[in-house]
Amino acid sequence: MNRLIAIIGGDARYLELIKQLQMLEETTIILVGYDKLDQGFTGLKQVDFNELELDTLDAIILPITGTDSDGNIATVFSDQQIKLTHEWFRNLKKSVKVFTGITNDFLNEVTKEENIDFISLFDRDDVAIYNSIPTAEGAVMMAIEHTDYTIHSSRVIVSGFGRVGQTVVNKFAALGAKVSVSTNSIRELARITEMGLKPIPIEKLHEHTNRCDILINTVPALIIDEKVIGELPPNGIIIDLASKPGGTDFEYAKKRGIQAILTGSLPGIVAPKTSGRILADVIKQILLGEGDKS
Repeated sequence: MNRLIAIIGGDARYLELIKQLQMLEETTIILVGYDKLDQGFTGLKQVDFNELELDTLDAIILPITGTDSDGNIATVFSDQQIKLTHEWFRNLKKSVKVFTGITNDFLNEVTKEENIDFISLFDRDDVAIYNSIPTAEGAVMMAIEHTDYTIHSSRVIVSGFGRVGQTVVNKFAALGAKVSVSTNSIRELARITEMGLKPIPIEKLHEHTNRCDILINTVPALIIDEKVIGELPPNGIIIDLASKPGGTDFEYAKKRGIQAILTGSLPGIVAPKTSGRILADVIKQILLGEGDKS
């Protein structure tokens, strides 16, 4: 049976995602929102949004950013105005799978109401761990670009030891940095010690930042506050990898003259091809029923 997939919108990462999904057997891919793209895709059908036959689709892939709170989709490669409504979702067949990178209240509400199988890719452990690789490499790139000293022997503090934090710690330690890690988890503090790194309880972070060259935050909560920033040396730098609005008091950092960078989505910036392949691999696994749900 032929599988019908609609890809609606997307950025540079989706160019590789499309190439990878083309390799699926017995699959037809329809593109919406790619009419301004210079490069073409052989064998793929491009249609306007209102030409989609909704009740025939087996899977729909929304952009990484999903929609805004009103259901509007941002299209990088098109001038089309695309808006998803409750009625639009209601016309999908019940067995459809809808993928997005990031979800929001609108998408959660409408897919729940219509009982649609909805997959938020960035909420999955596998995607987060795979994506932590280009994120960490991007953090290394930022550190090199915005400092006048080597990472080797630099005093680096990483705030957070989750899926991204662990990879960041590994990359900087491998480059010879003197890495400390701050977390509020007793278990994680023990693991940090076992790895030969310096553990810092999160509530004592401010006691250590006076001896920090590069402060990297991975926690999406206000961790890098006035107390923490106030102790940083003048040539210190903050690299905030957390999702917007980050976990740094950027106003206070600016007031103090401390360079603080909210990086945004580094995988899409430093390695869109790898990022697209990661997403395609996970989507293929889900469509083919391989592996578990996380």
